[in-house]
Amino acid sequence: MAKVTPQQVMQALEEVEDPEIGQSIVGLGLIYKTEVSNDDKVRVEMTLTSPGCPMGSYIMTQAHAAVMNVPGVKDVQVDLVWAPPWDPKTMASDEVKAELGLWDDVGTSEPQESWPKP
Repeated sequence: MAKVTPQQVMQALEEVEDPEIGQSIVGLGLIYKTEVSNDDKVRVEMTLTSPGCPMGSYIMTQAHAAVMNVPGVKDVQVDLVWAPPWDPKTMASDEVKAELGLWDDVGTSEPQESWPKP
């Protein structure tokens, strides 16, 4: 059997959605790191949209189940982390930013603090 790859893990996680936002946890930028050991055990480091996210345990359970369904995976550990803090303007994919209306007036996600004031 072929070794499990980080790409397979991310592809499986792409199917997990934050039920409150209706977007993939990968697209939202909630997956910070994935590791696959030599014996096909997977560790996922992820965050949530906020520390008080009412769907946190559900999302983590869904992430665990999705990775366990990858052929060859022996075990999965999902670790919740809060550093760095999640920021959708810098961590979400362009597609998710567009869907959520996170683009500024000129179509970029650059901070506007340095722009001239009207």
